[in-house]
Amino acid sequence: MNEQAMNQRAVHQAVGGGLLVVAQWEAKAEEADRVAEILRGFLPQAQGEPGVKLFLISRAKDNPAQFLFYELFRDEAAFKAHQESAHFKTYIAGQALPLLARRERAQYGLL
Repeated sequence: MNEQAMNQRAVHQAVGGGLLVVAQWEAKAEEADRVAEILRGFLPQAQGEPGVKLFLISRAKDNPAQFLFYELFRDEAAFKAHQESAHFKTYIAGQALPLLARRERAQYGLL
């Protein structure tokens, strides 16, 4: 087995499948720093959810109004629980979404 195949196998064993959600946000220009502040409060709680395998949020270096979410959930039920959590409803639905100019999401199954 070549090195690349071994690395892919190791990643697959560590992750073990799941539901991947990738989201792209663009905040209204004047709200970008406020969105970042909201996300800093939200992130540790999302990362601590029992069905979350990986939860990363990044901010574009060349456009600070753009945010990228990379979320790996155990399964569809864990994703649903995430969206129904108190911290999602408070931080995301209640505070951040009204400050956005654009929001896109896509779901992927791991190979």
